[in-house]
Amino acid sequence: MPAAQRDETHPGTGAELRQKLKAERQALFERFRHDDRPEKLLRSLRRCVDGILGEAWRAARLPANTALVAVGGYGRGELFPYSDVDVLILLGSPPDAITQAKLEGLVQLLWDLGLEIGHSIRTVDECLSESAADITVQTSLLEARLVSGDTALFAQLQARYREALDPQAFFQAKTAEMRLRHAKYEYTAFALEPNCKESPGALRDLQVILWVAKAAGLANSWGQLATRGLITRVEARQLMEKERAFKDIRVRLHLQTNRREDRLLFDVQTAIAESFGLASDPPGPGARRASEYLMQRYYWAAKTVTQLNTILLQNIEARLFPQPSVPRPLSSSCGDCFNEVNGFIDIVRDDTFETTPSAVLEIFVAMTERPDIKGMTARTTRALWHARNLIDDDFRADPANKARFLRILRAPVGLVHALRRMNEFGVLGRYLPNFRNIVGQMQHDLFHVYTVDQHIMMVVRNLRRFTMSEHAHEYPFCSALIANFRDRWLLYVAALFHDIAKGRGGDHSELGKTDAFEFCRDHGLSEEDTELVVFLVEQHLTMSQVAQKQDLSDPDVVQAFAGVVKDERHLTALYLLTVADIRGTSPKVWNAWKAKLLEDLYRITLRVLGGEPHSADRELRMRQQEALATLRLFGLPANAHEALWDQLDVVYFLRHDASDIAWQTRCLHDKLGSGRPVVKARLAPIGEGLQVTVYVKDQPDLFARICSYFDRKNFSILDAKIHTTRDGYALDTFLVTDANFAKHYRDIISLIEHELCELLVSQAPLGAPTRARLSRLSRHFPITPTVDMRPDERGQNYLLSIAAHDRTGLLYAIANVLTRYRINLHTAKIMTLGERVEDVFLIDGPNLNNPRVQVQLETELLDALSN
Repeated sequence: MPAAQRDETHPGTGAELRQKLKAERQALFERFRHDDRPEKLLRSLRRCVDGILGEAWRAARLPANTALVAVGGYGRGELFPYSDVDVLILLGSPPDAITQAKLEGLVQLLWDLGLEIGHSIRTVDECLSESAADITVQTSLLEARLVSGDTALFAQLQARYREALDPQAFFQAKTAEMRLRHAKYEYTAFALEPNCKESPGALRDLQVILWVAKAAGLANSWGQLATRGLITRVEARQLMEKERAFKDIRVRLHLQTNRREDRLLFDVQTAIAESFGLASDPPGPGARRASEYLMQRYYWAAKTVTQLNTILLQNIEARLFPQPSVPRPLSSSCGDCFNEVNGFIDIVRDDTFETTPSAVLEIFVAMTERPDIKGMTARTTRALWHARNLIDDDFRADPANKARFLRILRAPVGLVHALRRMNEFGVLGRYLPNFRNIVGQMQHDLFHVYTVDQHIMMVVRNLRRFTMSEHAHEYPFCSALIANFRDRWLLYVAALFHDIAKGRGGDHSELGKTDAFEFCRDHGLSEEDTELVVFLVEQHLTMSQVAQKQDLSDPDVVQAFAGVVKDERHLTALYLLTVADIRGTSPKVWNAWKAKLLEDLYRITLRVLGGEPHSADRELRMRQQEALATLRLFGLPANAHEALWDQLDVVYFLRHDASDIAWQTRCLHDKLGSGRPVVKARLAPIGEGLQVTVYVKDQPDLFARICSYFDRKNFSILDAKIHTTRDGYALDTFLVTDANFAKHYRDIISLIEHELCELLVSQAPLGAPTRARLSRLSRHFPITPTVDMRPDERGQNYLLSIAAHDRTGLLYAIANVLTRYRINLHTAKIMTLGERVEDVFLIDGPNLNNPRVQVQLETELLDALSN
């Protein structure tokens, strides 16, 4: 039906209903701000929308054998402020032309009301067909509710739906769906910006329980689940409280952002916390933000939901898939404490943990030593959850319990699962009191995406993965090293303690070292093993800092690092922990360039520890010989390298790998002195990004000019090596990355080689650096830019260290300042940590010895970083 004809039939209907809806919603929002009753708001919003949709339905004048049905969350009878309004227009028969026109008019009217409508138009047969094919449709129909229209038709849909519903298949589909969702969120509720609807332990997990219980005909509410014996009354009350808390957070998120936003983003955490009446501590050591108090409450609630979700789903599964229970005794060091029942570990008596407290740890020992055990029975899970408070000073002082904890750490399989479960149950924090202090602790930086305790779990997981053949393709070098590492369980101890002192104030490495020493002493570790663990905790940041911020071609740098690690065992252990640590901060922080830097430092240091002198002459000969061997494979004349190499000094060979030297020689041996810039690019040998080499007559603004090109293309520069030949040519090499390189690298290589060459030929004036907006995280966690310049070890050059928010155009802005001060750049190391960048430049210049010039340079750099 044309819009004009609809307006004549129902003049003013859309505008009037829209205005009425807006006014009623705003009144409800305002009432919530005064009474803080989220469930009342959800019901009131549902009734409000019911009324508006009912009027729209009546105005549409559809045939009598049609019905408007609420589905999904709206069907459940609750509506969040900016959630979708999901409706089913149920037809008694396929629509004719007139009905079709009326349906189109109704849908348009619903959209005109300003609602986020999700609609479908189906007959009963079509509903059943779609339900059978799509678990999402089947779930939405489970909560269908009649809003207006044909009652008999709706009853027919419900009856046929119930008849077709297979509770067992529904349970399996929903739990499989839940596992996939948990995998998407890395199986943790402890992300720093969790989704209060979809993350593990959040609202969706609660909804899954009620869905499968309703489909099985067991219950429609938490109270009914308790009545049916699936949970206790106390647990039902806990679930209601947590559900109310998550709903409250979600309501406030919608109202704070004025949109459908279910993520507790950093931007809004403080505002949400303050809306609950939470306040930040006064400034001082250990002071906590209001947002930290909010998030710790969130994490404890999510932990409770996770435990009760496990209990309930196991109990519901037992009702749906009954199996004969044949307990078989499970041997353990604490006596007759456990049975195996249908592949699950079960306590012998309800009071097993109370009568034998050591069973609280022994159960995790048993699960690591019996990998065929699928988990704990529901009653065991419940009993363990309530038994965590049995761990006290006497428990921790018991030598038998100390031995049990070490058995868990030494377990050949199941360690990560055991530690995660121990953390979820609160057992780990009770056994290690200092660990309890970091459970749910936020990390206010720009690269960690997990709370401190979950980051530690990720680091342990990464170390374990180094030992698994199925992950060897991800970590080939780490897998090879750990295969020959004696007592690798000591690495797991170091991982548990490396960040345990965060949030106390002071150097967490130093404080954690003390905690680690006390643990090792109390658990009877040998002096040698204790020293290794303490060393790793104290030095866990050192290798990363040396590899990413210092010049690895400098023998003094490598010699100093070798003096820190002292031997191959300490070097290997520190390398493995460093890789696991970086990869455990965030999926976005690790890259192939960091991997190469760390591996290069490991190999160079290993040679020094093995007695090979790390001299410039020796490195020079080795790299030249290896490069020449590579060149011979390409059939170049024996003297093809001489013209280029005669113009290169020792520093060039020390700062470039043999493969890079050979590649640049192949590209340039017949183009020397041509006068025209040479730009060559290839896929970087490290397996990520592009390597770009520029050979051109040197010029003062060359680095800035090249950076300006990469800036315009939005390429990220990870590394730059700057060299000037004896005859005055620049031979510069850049490692750049971009999300599109993998798919279109051939085209991008051709584009770079042509466009960058033309830019260098044209000598066009340099444009202003891009003034990109700071990211959301950067705005929320502001970094004060820092500039530090000091002489290097030999006093020949200067190390310029810069820290700032990462943004497009940053390196170009820095290059512009360096150009104005006639600074010569030798190397640039770009370390990106999430939203933070830490750049280290090796520079020299004619006026850098002048303190006044240094101050002016640092001031201008700070201005460039701040703009």
